[in-house]
Amino acid sequence: MSKYIVNTKSGKVKGYLREGRIEYLGIPYAKPPVGELRFKRAQKIEPWNDVFDAKEYGPEAVQNDDGVNKGSEDCLTINVQRPEKGEKLPVFVYIHGGGYTTGSASVPLYNGKHFADAGLLFVSFQYRMSVFGFYDFTTYPGCEDFESNCGISDQIMAMQWIRDNIEVFGGDPGNVTINGESAGGASVINMMAIPSVKGIFQKAIAQSGLPNCVMTHETARQNIDLYLEGMGITEKDIPKLKTMEPYEMLKGVDYIAQHHQYKNPGMFLPGPVIDDLLPERPIDAIRKGSAEGVKLIIGTNLHEGTMFVHPENTGFPNSWAMVAEMMEKNDHADEIPRVIDFYHPSKNDRFTKFIAQQNNSMSSSVPPVKEDFKQEGAYPFIAFATDYAFQMPSVKVAEAQRQYTEDVWMYRYEFISKSGWKTGWLASHAFELPLSFANKDFEFSQFVFGDEPEDVVDSLIQEIHGSWVRFAKTGEPNPEWPRFIGYCSPVRIFAAESKTVQLDRTELMRVWGDMRFYEG
Repeated sequence: MSKYIVNTKSGKVKGYLREGRIEYLGIPYAKPPVGELRFKRAQKIEPWNDVFDAKEYGPEAVQNDDGVNKGSEDCLTINVQRPEKGEKLPVFVYIHGGGYTTGSASVPLYNGKHFADAGLLFVSFQYRMSVFGFYDFTTYPGCEDFESNCGISDQIMAMQWIRDNIEVFGGDPGNVTINGESAGGASVINMMAIPSVKGIFQKAIAQSGLPNCVMTHETARQNIDLYLEGMGITEKDIPKLKTMEPYEMLKGVDYIAQHHQYKNPGMFLPGPVIDDLLPERPIDAIRKGSAEGVKLIIGTNLHEGTMFVHPENTGFPNSWAMVAEMMEKNDHADEIPRVIDFYHPSKNDRFTKFIAQQNNSMSSSVPPVKEDFKQEGAYPFIAFATDYAFQMPSVKVAEAQRQYTEDVWMYRYEFISKSGWKTGWLASHAFELPLSFANKDFEFSQFVFGDEPEDVVDSLIQEIHGSWVRFAKTGEPNPEWPRFIGYCSPVRIFAAESKTVQLDRTELMRVWGDMRFYEG
């Protein structure tokens, strides 16, 4: 097995040949962030003397996944999968999503074997999440030695590790594509704005990213105050988190998820903050050329909001009263009629119909409406969330980046499977992931596509996975997919019969304009 040993800058690493691929799994890329390094940014790993046995994935980051506590603080590892033969291979880096709260590079759905089989060198990595990676305690009294954006620092160090080591694995450091979905897609967009990774990658694919999920220190406190409430502690107790049992610290995470929309409608869950690592909001930085020359594919799904808008414990506003409160809190009260007019399905006296249902239970420039309006298919709020969090800001990213390179492409995933119709999920958030990874066997893949004809699924895999592979190899995704040219532009529609259409989103972008939310 000695021929599968490579010599990284940290030490020798032993890989394994599996099904025609060489895999190096669970390689440490930073010091374990434990003990005194909890709430500290990633630090360079100390070189080892022996050969590291990269046989299996490292532990997941600490998280509560569907009611199950799992993972370890010692989680900063990176994985490489490559074809058995080939040198100077295009490098494809995947950043997993999960709302900066859950997820892992070792989820079977994210196995990069099909990318490696297609001739790419596939890389994935773990990073700290939620309390350990993205909760900002730095502005509270007595927390001066806490550090912000620990999870971002992990991602930066992983990217720098790729720059410094990928060549010994047979990768081409001059041909690196980064890809991610959801919080991973947001991370890709963040990378386009982070100075310390500039030049490490040349191409980017952002799937269903949330470009505006970035907060100031002051805004972040709104969520952290909820966390403290959920934990049953005060700000004076925050230093105790340094030594608290890791799983015990997750209690407040679920509390935020249940309450943050009712405190601040439209606010995102805790994520990156503006600091020295991420000095500016990504869209603003990209508008100034922070990612000049980086080729970009960016897109969203038609019904992202079905995963997040719920009658209770909703992830985004589920009533016009919440929408109105969101607009008012961000000094956009004058825009409420225009927004409601755009999203409400009726064409008859939309706004006055809501005002007619007012009551005097709360003081507002727009009075609350009856709760049953959220049951009007709930679709207005699904569409609102889809546009607010995903589609509208993604179009802004594409428009910003095309000022610095002509190589920008946009897509929209619109395929509604039989399962999507039956369950009401439609073309929901994350439903394209089995297709981008060409993974038909994973449990989630079967849920979405199990009842679909094989040829339809294979066609979609060729469209999405095939385009990602071509983009990584050649810098262009598909000869039938023209470049993005503005708010009215050719957009690739991924559907039962994928095609390019001229999609006019001028009115969408006019409605939202340059409104900003929770940026103070």
